[in-house]
Amino acid sequence: MSVKRKVAAPVRARDMLIGALLRVPAQAIHRRLIQDLDRAGFHELRLPHMAVLQFPGPDGVRPGTLAERAGISKQAMNQLLRSLEHLGYVVRSDAPIEGRARIIRFTKRGHAAYARIHEILRDIEREWSAELGPRRFSELKELLLRVWKSPLVR
Repeated sequence: MSVKRKVAAPVRARDMLIGALLRVPAQAIHRRLIQDLDRAGFHELRLPHMAVLQFPGPDGVRPGTLAERAGISKQAMNQLLRSLEHLGYVVRSDAPIEGRARIIRFTKRGHAAYARIHEILRDIEREWSAELGPRRFSELKELLLRVWKSPLVR
């Protein structure tokens, strides 16, 4: 007796929702960052830490601004900052002009991890460019930048 298997229909762009088309590559990038950071000796960094370490980085920024950028509560951001501080990646200090305000500063290890993140992202860009072709990859980046600058993401 033969068992008939359903063959999945090819996925077409018009059938995909934009959320999945953006989320799946972003998740792959985050997984790669964590794997490569681990290989580079930054074993303590986990996916939630990327909310702090994402572009443009936390150096010289107040926790509330970081929370807003990441789309998380101030309490959640402060928990991540405590973790990164305990691990030796950041320090919190008083803002020089703003009284009680606190700002985040990278430690030497934090600067090294942030530099490695940029190297990994450049590697990923080279791989994507090779896969898509330089022209199409450049177009992808231009379109994403156009969306980023538009009211669509506000």
